[in-house]
Amino acid sequence: MEVKARAPGKIILSGEHAVVHGSTAVAASIDKYTYAYLRFPTPSGILSSFIVDNDDALKLQLKDLSLEFSWSISRIKGALPESGSLPSSTPASCSVESAKSIAALVDEQNIPEAKIGVASGVSAFLWLYLSIQGFKPATVVITSELPLGSGLGSSAAFCVALAAALLAFTDSVGLDMNQQGWLLFGEKELELVNKWAFEGEKIIHGKPSGIDNTVSTYGNMISFKSGNLTRLESNLPLKMLITNTRVGRNTKALVAGVSERTLRHPDAMAFVFSAVDSISKELTTIIQSCAPDDLSVTEKEEKIAELMEMNQGLLQSLGVSHAAIETVLRTTLKYRLASKLTGAGGGGCVLTLLPTFLSGTVVDKVINELESNGFQCFIAGIGVKGAEISFVVSS
Repeated sequence: MEVKARAPGKIILSGEHAVVHGSTAVAASIDKYTYAYLRFPTPSGILSSFIVDNDDALKLQLKDLSLEFSWSISRIKGALPESGSLPSSTPASCSVESAKSIAALVDEQNIPEAKIGVASGVSAFLWLYLSIQGFKPATVVITSELPLGSGLGSSAAFCVALAAALLAFTDSVGLDMNQQGWLLFGEKELELVNKWAFEGEKIIHGKPSGIDNTVSTYGNMISFKSGNLTRLESNLPLKMLITNTRVGRNTKALVAGVSERTLRHPDAMAFVFSAVDSISKELTTIIQSCAPDDLSVTEKEEKIAELMEMNQGLLQSLGVSHAAIETVLRTTLKYRLASKLTGAGGGGCVLTLLPTFLSGTVVDKVINELESNGFQCFIAGIGVKGAEISFVVSS
């Protein structure tokens, strides 16, 4: 028996940066996923089409990065000082001692310098696997449709998909392994997946907000303000063109820059944050209202486009745009399409609303022009389901 899990990425529809200063923000899942495949060793004499097993090793394959890691179970047991308390039935934070031991196990793998950024993700994998499954040999394969480090929640989707796959083989999850296709978790099971994924995010990011893993786990959309997250049900099938500028950014520096500007201009920035809050609230109302006919859908999309443009103007006033982002904005504006940056800014990704009745020819022209500038483009549906799993019986 094998299990595969998938978890969606996310975008920020409105409110990035301003949310740090008390404004409402809105985030949504997208139909681009990270997949986690889990397989335990095949009994002697049985072959699997999935992978050749090593009966005493825990393996992790990051297919998109062409990286593979392997640890003997005996080496892992010897390295962890708190091995007696694993696995755990409830989500637990990685202690300082365990974090050091896991970091040492990762260091032994000699990750190439160009890909050293994945080390924290490998550490999160080890903690989640050992905490949920204990000291069992297995192979885990990760693939993803999400570009790394671009603000689309790739690390959260990794943690959610991994937690979902690992929990599928525990008593905590009660799903019929004989059912075909993608299966949805129940509310309590999703809550457990989310809590474990958050522990993985803490290893990767230190102090994550919990927004990314929540969107990836539950799907659809959420609004959040001052630490309070509210799940939303969208009744509007939105599509976005997502343009990855391929420009890396320093999120901490960008956040700090907004805070410094706020100290210099407290009154003016207060009005900016208030305006962003109003945009997010209006957006929340629109996406949750019914759209019974084509005219209503078109009207709602026109309002969303205007709100996106207003939000982008406010983000520019916060100083978090970038020359590459401005190139995307100018290009899409030629085709009368509304765009805004998503996430930290300073590079990363840009969202462009694709109206329901927009010609496919126009979309192709926009994409071709953007890609001629060296950008990466893809179309994503917004507000999809969250974590799902599928069981596969090996033959």
